[in-house]
Amino acid sequence: MTQTTTSAPVEAPGTTDADFVSTFQFKSPIDTVFAALTDPSRLSRWWTNASGSGAQGGELTFFFGDEQLIVRVDKANRSIVQWIPLVCTPEPDWVGTTITFTLSQIQNGGSQIDFRHAGLAQLECFDSCRKGWQQYLPSLVDYVDAGQGSPRER
Repeated sequence: MTQTTTSAPVEAPGTTDADFVSTFQFKSPIDTVFAALTDPSRLSRWWTNASGSGAQGGELTFFFGDEQLIVRVDKANRSIVQWIPLVCTPEPDWVGTTITFTLSQIQNGGSQIDFRHAGLAQLECFDSCRKGWQQYLPSLVDYVDAGQGSPRER
């Protein structure tokens, strides 16, 4: 697995110092990564229990014990998956941020995601949320490429 992470400005359009960005490469093709980002049963295998619809225009609910994150799926195609947090009881400041997974094919037949949580770096929860993404994004890679992620304890 190849990974790059920054929380400072990078030379990419639309990036600000309020964005957390990270890049991961997969051995698996885009379709497999896309399914892991849009199918609630697969999301549950690398992040946390999820329900709802990962299709564009749908809503996903992620469960953190008694708390929930509800996102609108703003975009969902094989090149980009974008979530807009509508409700986030564990971290209310997530409302107003944007979570984006940009997918691309790489030469070896695998794929890559460029992850961006826009607005995260300016939030009080930045350190703990960054640690969370740094734990669960590699879990996504492990789930997609090896069939076993490390989701949140249920």
